[in-house]
Amino acid sequence: MKLPSNRHCTIEGDGKKMDQAPPIRNPFVHVLKFTTLEKTKIALMTVTLFPIRLFMAAFMMLLAWPFAFLATIGRSETTVEPQCLWRRLVDVILKLIMRAMWFAGGFHWMTIKGQRALPTEAPILTLAPHSSYFDAIPVTMTMSSIVMKAESKDIPLWGTLIKYIRPVFVSRSDQNSRKKTVEEIKRRAHSRGEWPQIMIFPEGTCTNRSCLITFKPGAFIPAVPVQPVVIRYPNKLDSITWTWQGPGAFAILWLTLCQLHNEFVIEFLPIYTPSEEEKKNPALFAVNVRRVMAQALGVPITDYSFEDCQLAMAEGQLKLPVETCLLEFARLVRRLGLKPANSEKVLQDYGNRARKLEGQKLDLQGFAHFLDVPVSDMLRDMFALFDEDEDNSMDIREYVIALSVVCRPTKTLETMKLAFKMFEAEEDSAITEAELAVMLKTALGVTHLDVSHLFTAIDIADTGKMTFDKFRCFVEENPDFSEDYLYADNADLQSRQKQPSPSTLDVHATATSKTANGICPDFSPRDHDGTKDALLKKHN
Repeated sequence: MKLPSNRHCTIEGDGKKMDQAPPIRNPFVHVLKFTTLEKTKIALMTVTLFPIRLFMAAFMMLLAWPFAFLATIGRSETTVEPQCLWRRLVDVILKLIMRAMWFAGGFHWMTIKGQRALPTEAPILTLAPHSSYFDAIPVTMTMSSIVMKAESKDIPLWGTLIKYIRPVFVSRSDQNSRKKTVEEIKRRAHSRGEWPQIMIFPEGTCTNRSCLITFKPGAFIPAVPVQPVVIRYPNKLDSITWTWQGPGAFAILWLTLCQLHNEFVIEFLPIYTPSEEEKKNPALFAVNVRRVMAQALGVPITDYSFEDCQLAMAEGQLKLPVETCLLEFARLVRRLGLKPANSEKVLQDYGNRARKLEGQKLDLQGFAHFLDVPVSDMLRDMFALFDEDEDNSMDIREYVIALSVVCRPTKTLETMKLAFKMFEAEEDSAITEAELAVMLKTALGVTHLDVSHLFTAIDIADTGKMTFDKFRCFVEENPDFSEDYLYADNADLQSRQKQPSPSTLDVHATATSKTANGICPDFSPRDHDGTKDALLKKHN
């Protein structure tokens, strides 16, 4: 598989052309590289400035706790008490304490552009891009409500501070929680300014700010005016970004506190009032607001979504490399509606049909006929992923393997079993080294892959052939075979290694799903979003 040099499809979900082409850079990856001078500075700051800043930040949070505790005593979750003088005083004090905390962390001055709308004018603030837990800065600046997981209110100290801003809680134990959350947001949004503004990150997960990914429709279902808000961190060294593949939570905190100064810019854009069509169609509302915010930021927009994180971070035996084509493939599968409801049955059917072709190449028309879909620009883009030689032909078996990975990202052996079924010879149910290379490079979403070391390790008898049983036994005995035999032999592949300790000053490696991040739970109901339950994410 390879990314095409140009795309045929430049149309968004609402039928309008995008202002910029989709980005090639993976929005869920963040790699930091340091010069020798930067490493020296960080080492010096680690033993001098870092412990002082960390202590001051923790002290400010402790100082804020009693004020937040007093202000939340006797509060009702369904009504808003009058803002009497002492409550307003507590609000001011907490804002000052939080500002002092950020100052201690190196955010000495913050640039504010535009004018924040009143709750009566725009009851919902939509913020993007969401890239770090430092995005809590706007929350402490405005004391706006946010959407949080219900478990967060039970966290000592932090839970009290959270409850003060009257968040909308999402409960994982309640099957109807998403629907209740949307109803609560609608109730507050239509209260005519009685409730505080709700601040929502519609991307629903963290990215590296290289683009704006798909906005979830939850913030737009109430069909009320929203105020788009864009945030920037124009630092020379981007120690802020906390993505799914990159430095972990503590590494980000450590590196940021080791910087002499951290910049933060927040810009309040004009209020966006939905049209009648947008009120009826939250997805269209979300697309148009995203376009406005992307233009203000000067970044492209892409159809990558939170669901792509699940694919990128899947913990199967084959961990996807950083620059995999499968994210682009998954995006096209979603846009074309090719992800089957009954994936097991459909994949087996595809596998049987592909085997009968015996490696016969298909052109674009044949590809469309195989999938029983019309030829379109999006289908041409998908075809180009597999047309590596640019001779207008593709091996349909590679499509079936890629679709299996997208549908079953954690079931590596099931995907390989299906691949063997399509490639193996009838006389001995075995495959060659070249065929193994095709299967594995497609499953990883890369163009070239050297599998000679792996093939030799499995084919001990040097027969030049391999069966699925031999492959399965080898994988069961060597669960890390992809790291040991594929990434080690292919220098151009960048794997998701385990997170190093800060003392190594090497944050090239990427985090595993166990350090998944984000402060915005997914609360969009399925009848609007159509996606499966989102991957569970941890709080900082």
